[in-house]
Amino acid sequence: MKQVITIGLDLAKHVFQVHGADAEGSPVFNRKLRRSEVLRFFEKLPACLVGMEACGSAHYWAREIAALGHEVRLIPPAYVKPFVKRGKTDAADAEAISEAVTRKTMRFVPIKTAEQQAAAMVLKTRALLVRQRTQSVNALRAHLAELGIIATAGLAKVEALVAIIRDETDARLPAAARFALMAIADEIEASADQIERLERAIVAEAKHDEDMRRLTTIPGVGAITAATIKALVPDPGGFKSARHFAAWLGLTPRPHSSGGKERLGRISKMGNPELRSLLVVGATAVLRLVRNDVRARPWLKALLARRPFKVAAVAQANKTARIIWALLNKGGIYRRPDPLAIAAVTQ
Repeated sequence: MKQVITIGLDLAKHVFQVHGADAEGSPVFNRKLRRSEVLRFFEKLPACLVGMEACGSAHYWAREIAALGHEVRLIPPAYVKPFVKRGKTDAADAEAISEAVTRKTMRFVPIKTAEQQAAAMVLKTRALLVRQRTQSVNALRAHLAELGIIATAGLAKVEALVAIIRDETDARLPAAARFALMAIADEIEASADQIERLERAIVAEAKHDEDMRRLTTIPGVGAITAATIKALVPDPGGFKSARHFAAWLGLTPRPHSSGGKERLGRISKMGNPELRSLLVVGATAVLRLVRNDVRARPWLKALLARRPFKVAAVAQANKTARIIWALLNKGGIYRRPDPLAIAAVTQ
């Protein structure tokens, strides 16, 4: 039997597929493994290169297999798909992973520690609770609107609707409606309490972490955004430049060029949507302050003058992402440019 140099491991819940190849890339074996057999299988193998698709359990298996002396690399699933030959099977996926992991130009996902995964879980739990609270608020508004009870827009105005539900003397609500809507009101209040508790923990962590403290000096970057960057970008040095980092976030135009004609479309929206949304929301807050700020950068005011507000917000989010990359890789804190110095240079 030839020596196995490269292994492609297709992950699953119970039945895993493993494909082994020699130094020339020729297949050596392609077999199935039960979950309990995976680590025993890799214990018996000599050190080799193991490739896996970056999915939910990939980081756990990467840590466990790397502890056995193997070199483990995680590949984005979209980069594995072109190597699949006709049809979707576990065996074909494992073979494609084995081939993709050996490519010199392939891009890999950094392996996260258990602590980094735990930090991401806190943020994902908060995002889930925010979505659930929004759903409950929308349902509450819709049901009360059927009875002619309306409140102005905004989360703060929901308290007035909850007060109407809890006021048993209000004759506008039938007893059955009050009984049903009381459950939604309790859900909204419980979600709000849980969100507040998680946000306090995130802010406390941001005050103790050096990188997060430096990130919060950037306009439009708060504790939540800084914590999300810290959790989802474990290796900022893996990006060649600030533009590569912004492109990874999906904040750069999608190219569609051919025949020497360069065409740039809307932003690609690649990468993590939660992080991209936070950067755009932060950029929106920056733009709202720019209108009345005489110290604002001239390019930003000029951009607002010639482009729609949302387009300018995405452009500012792109710039914020580049500043984040610079701070994480070069150190220091954000220093606001002097508008007088900028004006002197441009004149």
